[in-house]
Amino acid sequence: MIKDSSDIKKMKADRSAVTRDLNDFDKETGNIYESVAIISKRADQIAADLKEEITTRLSDFATSNTESGDEISENTEQIEIAKLYEQVPKPVLLAIQEFKEDKIYYRLNKPDQE
Repeated sequence: MIKDSSDIKKMKADRSAVTRDLNDFDKETGNIYESVAIISKRADQIAADLKEEITTRLSDFATSNTESGDEISENTEQIEIAKLYEQVPKPVLLAIQEFKEDKIYYRLNKPDQE
């Protein structure tokens, strides 16, 4: 989970779509489809963490009775938080980067050979 804005800025991954060599993805697992499934599951986890983090940060601003002066400053802070999260690479790009750097732990279920 992301601790603070410095963790978000430390996330390094391509920020746009890049053509990738599919042969690079099946080296670890031996099967490209298993690799894609692993990356997909990790991307879902990252997306859930990011959503939880931004919801937590924005829930601090959820008040029913605010004065007009306070509301303007809160909106400015909300906009800054939103801009920060817009700069974060997409979860799937982060998951691909983690997979390439061997930072994802996974287990492959192998059928028993008798």
